[in-house]
Amino acid sequence: MVEHIKHDLKILPEYYKDVESTIKRFEIRKDDRDYKVGDIFALREWSPETGYTGKVFVNIIRYVLRDCQEYGLMDGYCIFCW
Repeated sequence: MVEHIKHDLKILPEYYKDVESTIKRFEIRKDDRDYKVGDIFALREWSPETGYTGKVFVNIIRYVLRDCQEYGLMDGYCIFCW
C-alpha cells in the first residue's frame, strides 16, 4: 500500500473497470475532502453486494475543477483528474 495516500475512496465495479482500462481518467466527487493538485488518492473497487474486491487504483491528482455551476457542476462538488 502507498504510504502517502491522502484520499481513500470507494468506487463501484462498473466505474473501476473504466478507470483500470484508462478510458476514465476523472472523478466527480462531493467536495468535502479538500482535494488538491499533488494529492495521492486510492480508488478501491467496492460492490454493495460483496464489499471491497481487493482491486485498488492509486494515482496523483493533476487537476481539480470547482465552482463551475454554469457548466452543470453542482455546488459542493468537484471533478479531479489524473
